[in-house]
Amino acid sequence: MKYNRKKDKDFWLLARSYLHDYMPAVRNLSDKSVAAYKQSLKTYLTFLEEANSLTEDRVTFDAFTRDNIKEYVTWLKGKGFSAKTINLKMTAIRSFLKYCSEEDFELRGVYTDACSVKKIREEKKPIEYLSPEATSAILAAYDLTTAKHRRNRMMLILLYDSGARVQEIADLTVSSLHTDAKNPYITLVGKGRKSRNVPLMSKPVKHLDVYLREFHSKGDEAPLFYSLMDGKPHKLSTDSISLVLKKAANIARESCDCVPDNVHCHLIRKTKAMDLYKSGVPLPFIMQLLGHESMSTTSGFYAFATLEMMSEAINKAVPKMADEEKLWKKEAVRKAIYSLD
Repeated sequence: MKYNRKKDKDFWLLARSYLHDYMPAVRNLSDKSVAAYKQSLKTYLTFLEEANSLTEDRVTFDAFTRDNIKEYVTWLKGKGFSAKTINLKMTAIRSFLKYCSEEDFELRGVYTDACSVKKIREEKKPIEYLSPEATSAILAAYDLTTAKHRRNRMMLILLYDSGARVQEIADLTVSSLHTDAKNPYITLVGKGRKSRNVPLMSKPVKHLDVYLREFHSKGDEAPLFYSLMDGKPHKLSTDSISLVLKKAANIARESCDCVPDNVHCHLIRKTKAMDLYKSGVPLPFIMQLLGHESMSTTSGFYAFATLEMMSEAINKAVPKMADEEKLWKKEAVRKAIYSLD
């Protein structure tokens, strides 16, 4: 669906092209990410109707003025949205208008106006991560008495060891594992469908070998972690994996009072990042391992981080995991790890 500048400046035509063509095909975003952007744009349309009595069928790019966007921020605050959520919604609007300005240079002024609205200052919160005792308790929460429990324990061990996003764990297949390589690794497919290789430590590799013999004895290409429905393996949903973790936390909390109330998959990811950093693993390695691309200052360093180098760095760090915590005072480093997605 080609936008024709000479014919009209159809907001809806560009919006459809942005959401249905550009975002999934060009930027390779997942359905979930596209839905989030769509919801943010829809929220702005709701604001226009509530605050300006402008119905959707009358929306044009004239509605994206600097004053309107500033009023939109105030409106969101009144609705009780957090500063972080407001900034995310503003990012979605800027992304859309940037696309529009690239399709039609006459819309560059609209995009510039949107960019001139400052972000909301977000309240600094303490960095959340698990103590070594809490991590150990959670990973060992499921006993080995049933196949389901053995699957759950392996899944949680890999979730922590790889620092993967929950969706990346859900998408794993047997072919994602490369345990026979000189430096064992796992291939994760992250945001934008970009893949990365993450080293696996010796203990998780041994656990995986045992797991594969029990759950994938035929060497099939089933999802790595699955449940059986009608005798056939179906990959676990992200909600199912999150529930497995929450149950593990509840079990662990009975014997370890340092396990917090709200344990979620992203907390495990941040805990892994913190454990590596506190153990001396260079920050660029951590960013690459976790598939985080926002640290442009370290991008030149990424090219030299081979699997072997990362394996050596992490293996050196493992024995120090339970050591006394270091005092890390660099705000930039703490902020970088805390902002991991």
